[in-house]
Parts: sequence; C-alpha cells; structure tokens
Amino acid sequence: MRRSLYFLILFTGMIMSCNDQEKDQLPNIIYILADDLGYGELGVYGQALIETPNIDALANSGMKFTQHYSGAPVCAPARCILLTGQHAGHAYVRGNDEWGARGKVWDYDAMYENSFLEGQRPLPDSIITIAEVLQQAGYKTGMVGKWGLGAPTTEGVPNKQGFDFFYGYNCQRQAHTYYPRHLWRNETRDLLDNKNVPIHANLPEGADPKSSASYADFNLNEYAPTLMHDEALQFIDQNKARPFFLYYASPIPHLPLQAPEKWVKYYQDKIGPEEPFTGTSYFPNLTPRATYAAMISYLDEQVGEILEKIKKLGLEENTLIIFSSDNGPTYTGGADTEFFDSAKPFKTTYGWGKGFVHEGGIRVPMIASWKGVIEPGTTTNHLSAFYDIFPTLCEVANVDIPTPIDGISFLETLKSTGLEQKQHDYLYWEFPAYSGQQAVRMNQWKGIRKNIFQGNMEIELYNLGEDLLELNNVAAQNQDVVEQIRSIMVKARVEPSIDRFKIEQLGDVKEAYLLARNRAKSLTDLEVNLQDGYFVINNRTKIAALPIAAQAVAVLQNRLQKTGGYLLASAKDQNDSNNQISFIKSNSHSPGQFKIDVNRESISLESNDSSGFSNAVNTLLSMMDESILEDFEMHNPTWTIAALTLSK
Repeated sequence: MRRSLYFLILFTGMIMSCNDQEKDQLPNIIYILADDLGYGELGVYGQALIETPNIDALANSGMKFTQHYSGAPVCAPARCILLTGQHAGHAYVRGNDEWGARGKVWDYDAMYENSFLEGQRPLPDSIITIAEVLQQAGYKTGMVGKWGLGAPTTEGVPNKQGFDFFYGYNCQRQAHTYYPRHLWRNETRDLLDNKNVPIHANLPEGADPKSSASYADFNLNEYAPTLMHDEALQFIDQNKARPFFLYYASPIPHLPLQAPEKWVKYYQDKIGPEEPFTGTSYFPNLTPRATYAAMISYLDEQVGEILEKIKKLGLEENTLIIFSSDNGPTYTGGADTEFFDSAKPFKTTYGWGKGFVHEGGIRVPMIASWKGVIEPGTTTNHLSAFYDIFPTLCEVANVDIPTPIDGISFLETLKSTGLEQKQHDYLYWEFPAYSGQQAVRMNQWKGIRKNIFQGNMEIELYNLGEDLLELNNVAAQNQDVVEQIRSIMVKARVEPSIDRFKIEQLGDVKEAYLLARNRAKSLTDLEVNLQDGYFVINNRTKIAALPIAAQAVAVLQNRLQKTGGYLLASAKDQNDSNNQISFIKSNSHSPGQFKIDVNRESISLESNDSSGFSNAVNTLLSMMDESILEDFEMHNPTWTIAALTLSK
C-alpha cells in the first residue's frame, strides 16, 4: 500500500513537472559499475601498466570526477546506497550479509539444488530504488551483471525492485567464479555449459603449479562476463526507439582471477615471467598479474563496444553514460594490487583499500559523458558520492526527487551551466565490519573512527588538502573540527533494522541480545542473575574440558556439529578468558547441581560430577537461539547467550 501510494503521488508530480515532454525525448541512461576497480587502475587516472583506451576516451569525451566516493568499502552496501540514494547511516543494507541462517550458503552444489540458498538478504518492498522511479517515468529498465541485494524467491530480486529485465548473477558468492553453472534471466535460471568447481578450490594434489594444464578446472566453456555483455548490447538494440536505463554492474575485476586468453597472453608478454598464485583464497592462477590486468582491459574492451553501439545507433546526443567502481582495490586472492599501485595516489596495502574507509577504499573513479551536454575533456573536483546518483538521474529524467534521500543532484556540474552547484555539508560512512568504522568528509577534513568493535571511540583527523595519504593525524591540533565530526557521527545515522549491521558501541541494541535475555528469564526454576552484555559462541570459540565432563562436552559438540557444521577446538589454557567455554570442577556443588557464568569473553560451567555438567550443558543449549537449532548444517552460525550468573 505504501509503495502504491508513493507511485500515485510520484506519477501525478511527474505529469505536472514533465511539461508535456515526450517520452522519446527523454535521455537514455547507462550506468556502468566496475567491481573492486581501484582509483588508480585506469589510464586517465594515472595507471601506467594496464591499458584502458576506451574508458580513457570516454573521459576525454566528457567529465572526469576527482572527488567521487562510493557509499561503502564493499559490494552490497555500496550497491544499496547507489540504488536508494541513502547514505550508510540510513541505508537498509550497510554491510555484506550472506544470510547464513538459511543453510549451506557457501556450497555451490547445495545452492544449485535449492535456489533459495543463493543471494543476499533482500531489500524490502518498501524501499524505493532509482530503477522504480525511472520505470514509472516511462523508461525501459534493464540490469546486467552482479546484483547482491536479494535472493531468488524474495522481494529483493531485480525484477521486483524496478528492473524490467535482468540477466546475471543474483548472488555475490556465485560471482566467485566467472564460469558458473547458471546465471539468471529475470527470475528463471539460464543453465550454462560449465561444470561445478567448488568455491575457492585449489590445484589438484600433486599438480605442477608451473604447468598450464594444472589450471584446466578454472578455464571452462561459458564466461559469464561475455554472456552478460551480449545481453547488455541486445538490451540497447531492443530499446533504441524508446528511453532506457541500463545498470551494467560488471563483476570485473573482482576475484577470482579468470580472463579471456587473448588478453592474458597479451599481458604475459608485456609483464614477463611471474610466480603462480596457489593460495587458499579464490582460485589459483598461473600468471596472476597478467590475468588481473587482462580482466581490466577486457572490461575496457566491453565499454568500447557499448560506446560503439550507441554511436552506431545514433544515440550519442541522447545518452548519458556514467562509469564508476563500487569500492577500492582488493588485497587478496592473487590480485597484486600493490604491484599495479591500484589506489594511486592513495595507499593500496591492506587496511587502506577495500574494506576500509580510508581514501583508497572509498574514493573511486567516475566518468560522465553526454555528447552536446557535457563539455569534452573537463575535470571536476566537485565532492560527490554514490547517493548523489539517484537525485541526479531524477533530474536528468525530469521527474521529482522523492524524499527522504541523502543525495544531492550534480546535474549543474555535468552541464557546466554556471549556475551554483549545491554542495554537501558533509559525506558520511559507517561500516559494521573490519572491526567497525565510521568516517566523515567535511570540506578538506576527513574524520575516521576505527576499531569500534574493540571499544575505540577516538576520532583520527586528516587534512586531505595537505595529506592525501592520511598519514598525519592532526586531531590534537584541531579539536573544534573533531567535535563537529563527532556530532555528525551521532546525528547522521539511525539504528539499523538488521542485527548484523548494528554497532552496539554507537548505542544500537541487537534483537538477538534481547531475545537471549528473554530466553534466560524463562528459566523460572533456576536462580538467574542477568548482567549487561552477552557471549557469542562461534567456530573460533575454544573449549576447555575435563574427563568428568566428557559426556556433557560430547552433547554440546554434537549439537554444534549437527547444526553448525563445526566442532570447537581444544583450549590450550584452562584459565584463558578469550572466547572460551570452560568446564570447571568445584566441590561446592551437590550432586547434579551446577553454576553457569557468562560474560562477554567466556562461559564457565562449574559442577562436582558428570550429571551436574550434563545438566549445565542442557541448560546452556536451552539458552541458545532456537532458530539455529535445526537439523541441517549451517554456515558458521553463531549463538548468543545473555551474560548472567545462573545456578541450581
């Protein structure tokens, strides 16, 4: 009902604001999004080794942005922010969430048998995307590439979020191979002629890492980026006579390292001999540097084919083309981004690129070209972010900008009209992963808060006008600026609705914690003293056992293995309080009696006999999340236990 009412209001506003503009006069919009492409990985942004002539030509025909930011330092939240116009303090999706409670979500075979295991937690139906707005404005909307915002069978699939046509990966994890067994055509699987290769598989035992034959499993028959690209070209062909919006979310150059042979050979000759990558993350590769460069040049080739298609159809003067990347360069899987200086002029090493709110992780290239509208060869330092795309495209399509959103249209900058371009007071990020982070960009100032999960609330301050590498923390000398940023970090956010994205150190309260307290309160026949906080059992938790507790330990381990797919490793130190469950013998308890102590770091179970330990474990199991206690294997689930002292 909410969405229907919104569209009625929007449609009425469109009729009033369009000034009888014919639909076929509306400009086409193509938004191309690379995946993990660093700020410095394009020739026009300073890359010296990887060749990107078509993207460079796009910049020369239009406008290059030097201060454009992603909405987040990883995939899913960046895409949510892009499509919804809400920054990370308001966005529904604020981190990657593989929705592991469904089952074997990292098992390709299991996903192939049960499509519901694919995909990420879905955008709800109440969220309005730019695709829906443009669709209602008369655009034919299409999306090819990687989605990541809603599993099959949910309301979060592209066709239910404003796209008339979709072809590509629904699921981020499926995109961990460029030779999948299927892609999605709208809401139907398109089966491909590729065999299953387990996710993150490595070379067969005994294989020669210097032989190309050893890598046969990682170069199969149907290459997903080519298939998706063909669909993009066809979508343009089919809709050339009407306004269209194409969101082209390429998976390139996100790992694994897989690229067309012609480009790999080109860079093997250019780069020369190198050592194979046979690590434990992502697929192995014989010449990782050459393959990584090959992926980017193949993406550039595809961009060139898009540009050629637009030119051939005579659509250049009626098509806005934007190219960008979802976040900074990666640090793993054989992608030697330090070799390519991929975030140049920013730092590329781990902790500074993808996954982090430093400049190398969130400042991204953006190029906009629109013949006859954008002056060729221009560069702008206008400060902008992903959430500005939504209102900008609304103005391009001459429709009212829905509220509330956090973005500001930069159409005046694109047109170079001389009219005053509205500016942001600040840009805001928060990221509930990689130890918890917040960041604010305010004029030349950049405030960062890192390691929030470890209790760090200090704000580092950098003057980007003098210190692009963010090396000199000048917070002590500019406490007035720090306090302004601290205030923004409070007012710019609301509590997320999803537990996984909540940051308790910022005042968020997890629903799992409230449920854990309720489970503890329900143990009416026991003496329960609830405390503040909780402990989480996960696959990194250790167990310190006793011979007298062997039966109880077996019951606990069986439940964890049955429902979680893992056993807890043995602790080295009985008294270690770091993420540990300890069984402690105490003569102060009568037969069958026990005491349980739970705090943020550990759980201890005390008793004097085996029956007491068994009773303690059964009580502990009753305090675990009931939704996890199912008879199927989960992917690294966690169990929340409220902090308390409990005895019987």
